[in-house]
Amino acid sequence: MPSSAIYDILVVGAGPAGASAAAAAARLNLRVLMVERRDVVGLPVQCAEYIPAQLLGELNLDRDTIAQPVRGMKTFLAGREIKETPSQGFIIHRDKFDQALVQAACNSDAQLMLKTKAVSRNGNDVVIQTKGGPPATIAAKIIIGADGPLSTVAKWIDAANQDLISAVQVRVPLKHRLEFAEVYFSKDLYGGYAWLFPKGDQANLGLGMKKKGDKPPPLARLLKDFTSKCAHAGKIDATPTGLVSGWIPAGPVAPVVQCNVLLVGDAAGHTHPITGAGIFPAVTAGGMAGTWAARAIAANDINLLSSYEVEYRDLFGDSMQRAVSRRQLMESRWDDLDNILKKCWVAFREYYAGP
Repeated sequence: MPSSAIYDILVVGAGPAGASAAAAAARLNLRVLMVERRDVVGLPVQCAEYIPAQLLGELNLDRDTIAQPVRGMKTFLAGREIKETPSQGFIIHRDKFDQALVQAACNSDAQLMLKTKAVSRNGNDVVIQTKGGPPATIAAKIIIGADGPLSTVAKWIDAANQDLISAVQVRVPLKHRLEFAEVYFSKDLYGGYAWLFPKGDQANLGLGMKKKGDKPPPLARLLKDFTSKCAHAGKIDATPTGLVSGWIPAGPVAPVVQCNVLLVGDAAGHTHPITGAGIFPAVTAGGMAGTWAARAIAANDINLLSSYEVEYRDLFGDSMQRAVSRRQLMESRWDDLDNILKKCWVAFREYYAGP
């Protein structure tokens, strides 16, 4: 690629948010480049892989992205089941899901560069570097940051996520098939929870929590303990594989538009502050960002980018604000978890009552 390459839109990150943004813009006949630091789109998988049923229908994805349907969610507190919530959803193959979204963007003539990271920015000029190659400078009228919770693009505009949950996950074999996603609360998991999400004859088992005080959370020990408890309950074989770790945004969404830069998905903090769910808002907001970027370029009016943020907040603002307030309550009264959980977890109607 020549150092003087010029694009309408540069999308940094080829996950669900970035791919959706790239597809939306490319369908409007703009010149779009996606850069992705990983060698293969979607790998390694850093996701519990659950999506609500309606998202699959909206995206019209191939059924081979589905690992299994789930009938709903079971909520546990201190090892005891306290709620079963019917809610149709799917456990997906997240790598295939991401790859299908990227392929859709490429089918609309967006370009993709793997093993490539965005290094620095000076106005419309962005330095990118492909693994093993020299740096190159490209010019882009609009930059869309979809590069995850530790976003480089967010740092460029002083909008980096400040409120993060640390999480770990392994793959475990199941003793028998499960039809519900399972969520476990414990006072040991400050500000978070553990999960067991079935995926055919295996499951994603993991946990996420906030740091309390100066010491980092003992994730390895707690994951081992949770694995042992699930094995003792006869649900899994205690032979985990494929350990992955990562960060989940858990704070309010900061302003995500500055000059010619937009943020979307985890980079924007679009993840639900209570559940940690991020795929649905990433895909939806990605489409919004790509569409408004294209409109701004067509009208030669960068001020139109602010409409992306307005549209996102119109759709998600109320639910996000409720989640932020519930998280504040949860963290401030964590020692009283038995009494406040119904107000702080989405499976209970008390969560939706009041401000």
